Amino acid sequence: MRVLSGIQPSGKLHIGNFFGAMRQHLQLQADNEGFYFIADYHALTTNPQADELRQRCLDVAMDYLALGLDPEKTVFWRQSDVPEVTELAWILSCVTPMGLLQRCTSYKDKVAQGLSPNHGLFAYPVLQAADIVAFDSECVPVGQDQKQHIEVTRDIAQRFNNMYGEVFVLPDEHILESVAVVPGVDGRKMSKSYDNTIEIFEPENKVKKKVMRIKTDSTPVEEPKDPDQCSIFAMLKLVAEKDELAEWREKYEKGGTGYGTVKKRVVELLHDYFRPYRNKRAELEDNQDYVKKVLADGAERARAVARTTLDKVRDAVGMGGLD
Repeated sequence: MRVLSGIQPSGKLHIGNFFGAMRQHLQLQADNEGFYFIADYHALTTNPQADELRQRCLDVAMDYLALGLDPEKTVFWRQSDVPEVTELAWILSCVTPMGLLQRCTSYKDKVAQGLSPNHGLFAYPVLQAADIVAFDSECVPVGQDQKQHIEVTRDIAQRFNNMYGEVFVLPDEHILESVAVVPGVDGRKMSKSYDNTIEIFEPENKVKKKVMRIKTDSTPVEEPKDPDQCSIFAMLKLVAEKDELAEWREKYEKGGTGYGTVKKRVVELLHDYFRPYRNKRAELEDNQDYVKKVLADGAERARAVARTTLDKVRDAVGMGGLD
């Protein structure tokens, strides 16, 4: 099965990104044909500086490769290196009803968060649809809150197929397994927009400082505590083995264990979990030519697929056949 996913180069990746989606994306590459890209066209909706965008793309590439993306199994590229997608997006925009875009909640949510409204932000779902159908994607892994994105893609692709013939594969969403929300240092969901993240590859001493200041309640050490209402225990569930987690749950419910003790163990487990990836990331930092080659090779492979799709589309709408 062909699986497609994209990630915006919008800042440093954090452990919420990893445990919420990235880890499952990487697991999917084992038994599927993966097409994963860095969505720099989409990132333009926030008008980043040129040097900043280039560096963020390189950082995301190194992060994914360090965390286990295998370029032998997975086609991995930078979105802007496959311009066929933007041509396809224009053609799709000509069959996309305005009402469909107006009903998309992501635009409203982002404007409510303070992003300046622009056409790119409004038309984002059309480009996203082009990203998906250009590669005959059969499966797109998303969280439950992103299900509408795939529904919109299916609507656009089906509308095109109804008008011009069966050109596009209609993708299915793959709802990622339910995971506990990864808490940020302020107790809310970890998110760059809240400035409460713990970055995957930031120095270990900074990770420790952030974990040690995660908000907890004022329950005395000797009193029992509810592990299911605790941000520290939520993080413990991400990195502790099943048996150890059961022991910590018992300690919580019995009382006599302070939050500081649990925080220290979370720090140890986070360091142990991410240290091999951190070492790999350092190697890639010293070998950026390899990273750029991976992206270039991936773009070449992706363009071959996208060009085949675009040729079919151009022929279907009357832009081919004059040779």
